[in-house]
Amino acid sequence: MKSTETDRVRAHTSEEINRQIDQETDARVRNYSQLSPNDITRRIEELDCEWDMERTLETNASVLGFTGLVLGLTHSKKWLAVPGIVLSFLFQHAVQGWCPPVPVFRRLGVRTRREIDREKYALKVLRGDLDIKKELPRAESALKSVDA
Repeated sequence: MKSTETDRVRAHTSEEINRQIDQETDARVRNYSQLSPNDITRRIEELDCEWDMERTLETNASVLGFTGLVLGLTHSKKWLAVPGIVLSFLFQHAVQGWCPPVPVFRRLGVRTRREIDREKYALKVLRGDLDIKKELPRAESALKSVDA
């Protein structure tokens, strides 16, 4: 996956991290090209359950915001700053596609929905769900077909 013009998280992530995520995805697809359709189906089901960057950020923000609110109401009003900071991060992410937690999550391997879907559709090509060019090796063809 080379393009970052429609994926704001990738556009705000270092090329090194994007390359690492892409290489790990490509390696998994190559590995699954040697496995059975049942193994591929199980992996597709896992991908359907994988948390993407948006879900990870939203959950993290909710936990921190709620914790700050509860502590602000029960211990010290100073804790009410936490939900304010978290909300500003969420707003920044909504507007720019970036906020301070994004680089941390990216280094931990959290992928965007588009990155997850790229692997999923490459696996569907391998499984035979989608028709592709026959002259390319299976894994390479699957990856190229989803990058097009």
